[in-house]
Amino acid sequence: MKERLRSWLPLLPLILLLGAIYWLNLQVQGPAGGGNKSLRHDPDYIIDNFTASSLDEKGKVRFVMSAKQMRHYPDDDTTHLEAPQLLSLTAEHPPMRMTAQNGEISHKGDEVFLRDDVTIVRPAFAKQSELTFKTSYLHVLPNNNTADSNQPVTLVDDRTNMEANGMELNYQTHVVQFLSRVKTVYAPAKK
Repeated sequence: MKERLRSWLPLLPLILLLGAIYWLNLQVQGPAGGGNKSLRHDPDYIIDNFTASSLDEKGKVRFVMSAKQMRHYPDDDTTHLEAPQLLSLTAEHPPMRMTAQNGEISHKGDEVFLRDDVTIVRPAFAKQSELTFKTSYLHVLPNNNTADSNQPVTLVDDRTNMEANGMELNYQTHVVQFLSRVKTVYAPAKK
């Protein structure tokens, strides 16, 4: 019996080395086992500094979307935006610009969700001053020319400071409806 053990003793370091290699291989592969990429949340494409335009029936630009970066993830079919900017253009009104730190486009491409430091700016025109909305979330429907938020919203212009919970905005007609808890501070015009 001792002689058999002695004959196997030189193979012991080799067996330990094979065991260590097997363990190391398991660590490198991770929990997905054979490296099944369908279970991973990796983007299948990334576009830096992109701009996309939507045209109306007459071929005029009506909506422009741009972002610092766009990433699409095939595992859940989501498209994420970094520093998105949306611009609504109409003949009747000045353009409305919507910006945020982050965003997401629905898998059909018909909805845009803006998050984190969302700002909407309508520039001054005619006798109206610049108008700025701020919120943490905005749901935009580009094909309907509407946007809404169920989060607290502030509106500021030259003479008005308004706070509300939620809003609905038609950015083609520039009509805004505040949903609840509206508080307004209005400063009369200076003479």
